Amino acid sequence: MPKRNRPALATLGVYLSLAMTLPVSTAVGYFMGVLLDKAFGTHFLYVVFLILGIVSGFVQFFRQVMRDNTP
Repeated sequence: MPKRNRPALATLGVYLSLAMTLPVSTAVGYFMGVLLDKAFGTHFLYVVFLILGIVSGFVQFFRQVMRDNTP
């Protein structure tokens, strides 16, 4: 299968969105945990959701990198 040729701006857009994936998923996980901590009166869910957000950001990052590096 031939390698995909994208225009330069399309490639730039893909990698800029990829650069925003990790911080945004981390922030969303943290704030979801904080809201759930307030709702349930706990003090540990923000850590759990922070870790889940970080992991989901890295998973998406590696998926995109592997998709771009396959021949």
